[in-house]
Amino acid sequence: MSTPTISVIGLGYIGLPAAAMFASQKVKVIGVDVNQKAVDTINQGKIHIVEPGLEDLVRVAVADGFLRATTQPEKADAFVIAVPTPFKGDYEPDVSYIEAVAKAIAPVLEKGNTIILESTSPVGTTDDMISWLSAARPDLKFPKEGETGQDIYVAYCPERVLPGQVIRELVENDRVIGGITPECSAKAIEVYRIFVKGELPTTNARTAEMAKLTENAFRDVNIAFANELSLISDKLDINVWELIELSNRHPRVNILQPGPGVGGHCIAVDPWFIVNKTPELARIVRTAREVNDGKPQWVISKVQEAVQEVVAKTGKAANAVKVVCYGLAFKPNIDDLRESPALMITNKLAALYPNQVLAVEPNIANDHFETKQSFELISYDAAKDMADVAVILVDHNEFKSGLSFRNDSVVVDTKGIV
Repeated sequence: MSTPTISVIGLGYIGLPAAAMFASQKVKVIGVDVNQKAVDTINQGKIHIVEPGLEDLVRVAVADGFLRATTQPEKADAFVIAVPTPFKGDYEPDVSYIEAVAKAIAPVLEKGNTIILESTSPVGTTDDMISWLSAARPDLKFPKEGETGQDIYVAYCPERVLPGQVIRELVENDRVIGGITPECSAKAIEVYRIFVKGELPTTNARTAEMAKLTENAFRDVNIAFANELSLISDKLDINVWELIELSNRHPRVNILQPGPGVGGHCIAVDPWFIVNKTPELARIVRTAREVNDGKPQWVISKVQEAVQEVVAKTGKAANAVKVVCYGLAFKPNIDDLRESPALMITNKLAALYPNQVLAVEPNIANDHFETKQSFELISYDAAKDMADVAVILVDHNEFKSGLSFRNDSVVVDTKGIV
């Protein structure tokens, strides 16, 4: 593929870094997003998310004319789709964003185009996307597994990057290439070889879809083990972090760290896609999700106990106790609030203790905190003398380097950093 034009649809935490990486290789990139504010921000050479190294890439790419954002799809050689796939009630996957993209790009498709779906999806979604595209463009021949010859090449290639390390991992990590046909896989490889240095093993689309879900379910199950250990250890008056450190001295044991729950658009969501497809078989996957989904309520109960401890120690009325929550993002050193247990816990505490809950989140400025919340966002310095109860929910670097509280503060530490 010589001097291609790449269209990246969905300019969020995955799509924008991917668009910037393509553009960094002097490839023309058209970024598409329904969020006009995000589009305007990108076209100014700025970014609307927090990711180390991304802002410099975007600024240069826009200034050099290789990256441009818009709200409507345009003609391109390859289309990379990176839109959300949340779930609806009863943990049913919602692929409506992918369907909307398929219908939006259909009018601009031309013979020889490549379409790559990156969005984490239930098994069979790539086939569904082809059905939507075929209905919209009956004049084009879309690929079918086991058949040869197609006008459009389609593949499923999931992302597998770590927030905070996205730029490096986009380049270095292996990518699973799930083409509908071998020809589709070859076309997808051409696209990713523009900047990916990792290996690009090929398989079929359904296996690639399941591979992404499997990776995240594996992580979820292992985190659930750590979170369950924390519940058991609390009941038995054992320091869970010391317990894990000692257990991990075994040469074949590597227990993860517990926390207030599991967040993010991947690990907190994707295992349910497996459960939804095979509910009678995915017993461990379901149980892990239930353990992790239940952890925030356990944290809330520990905070309620801490409030009563403050009341007993100081004589304050319960409705005068100030609760400061440290961290709102779903993991350290980012601003991503998607499915964040820290944010969920803070909101629920604010409902339990109206006008008593404050939050410290160093990665989010007050004027960028768009979602309406029932608590006030304050600075770390302002919080020092205010916290009757300090709740550590995220181990941001700013917190790990040293938190300080009043001597009479009660600390609920879900990350083991105090």
